[in-house]
Amino acid sequence: MNDYQRWLDEAKDPVIHQELVEMTPEQIEAAFYKDLEFGTGGLRGILGAGSACLNIYTVGKISQGISNFLNRKEGKKTIAISYDSRINSTLFAKTAASVYAANGIHVYLYKELMPTPLLSYAVRYFKADAGVMVTASHNPKQYNGYKVYDEKGCQLTDDAANEISALIEALDIFKDVKNGDFDKLMNEGMIEYIEDDCLETYLQYIDTKRIPSIKNRDLSIVYTPLNGTGLVPVTKALKRFGFDSVKEQELPDGNFTTCPKPNPELKESLALGVKLLEEKHADILIATDPDCDRCGTAVIHNGETVLINGNEMGILLVDFLLRNKKIPEESIVVKTIVSTDLIFPIAKANGLKVVEVLTGFKYIGDQIARLENIGHPERYFFGFEESYGYLSGTEVRDKDAVDAVILIAQMAQDLKDQGKDP
Repeated sequence: MNDYQRWLDEAKDPVIHQELVEMTPEQIEAAFYKDLEFGTGGLRGILGAGSACLNIYTVGKISQGISNFLNRKEGKKTIAISYDSRINSTLFAKTAASVYAANGIHVYLYKELMPTPLLSYAVRYFKADAGVMVTASHNPKQYNGYKVYDEKGCQLTDDAANEISALIEALDIFKDVKNGDFDKLMNEGMIEYIEDDCLETYLQYIDTKRIPSIKNRDLSIVYTPLNGTGLVPVTKALKRFGFDSVKEQELPDGNFTTCPKPNPELKESLALGVKLLEEKHADILIATDPDCDRCGTAVIHNGETVLINGNEMGILLVDFLLRNKKIPEESIVVKTIVSTDLIFPIAKANGLKVVEVLTGFKYIGDQIARLENIGHPERYFFGFEESYGYLSGTEVRDKDAVDAVILIAQMAQDLKDQGKDP
């Protein structure tokens, strides 16, 4: 029996079954030409029926493989789960939660969509054994994904990802996955919603980024979450700092009808925000991607709207922090190998060591873990990558756009107070 016929016989979900029935030969080929591949960043794929796509069955198989990985050792296991605004993100998060709980793993699940940095934070907050973020980051609407984090709140190492991948590949997608009833498992206490105190303590952590010397709060900010998860945490954080924002593209929308490519690196994705920036003559536009781990900006300079790229913002933030924060001895700034080398002379002039890592923010998070292992996490000063990812603290182990928004707002206010364009 070929894979298509088996799915047609055994996939009982009515939506998936109907999609299978209506497939053309070309669509069958696209849906079954491979199994989704699991790597250090988890996986992502096009939504739809079939082994090559992301659906409740492939999500279940991935979750079972990770359950088997966690249950290799004795004792109670826990996992934190979050999800973004994409199509089926809530469904996939609940599907994963049901599989983990059916395997005896206690699940902490956000009761509403929440960004990637809040997932990393929740892993550490609950001292969980792992974390899952359902997101395809800034990819188009046809995609969704499944990112996996270790007990440190970092994305998986290569060794762990390879081991999990082998466990997933060994599973039969219809026979080996333990499925449970979500509501029943919730009533039994195996699945637990994450309450607001987790977000509140995260915002208290963001409060530590306050630069006391910046007194004014008259910066005019246009903010867009690009129909993603940033609206609640970003606007709450800004208000705690005394800033307000004019929101655009604020409502979660998995179809991303206002920005088909919801990537803050792309000018076309910022078109509505730029229009509002120019109409209101605001000081700065700040945009976060759907899972709120990347942050893009634009300003009006000499009458022209200018987008600030990831390398430029990384250097600007390092300079701002150097001017306003005490630097512990032997502190490091971490950059990926494809990010700007301008950081080297800046670091040298200020007594910082530059650590250069492979592309991928997980390698920056790993540097924090290494410092933590020797008892000196305070030596981590800043980390950035050219693809609009920044992190200035150690309580999150992935790029954090909420953190970045707060630092950018304070930096722009500081420049405004000096009579300079942000």
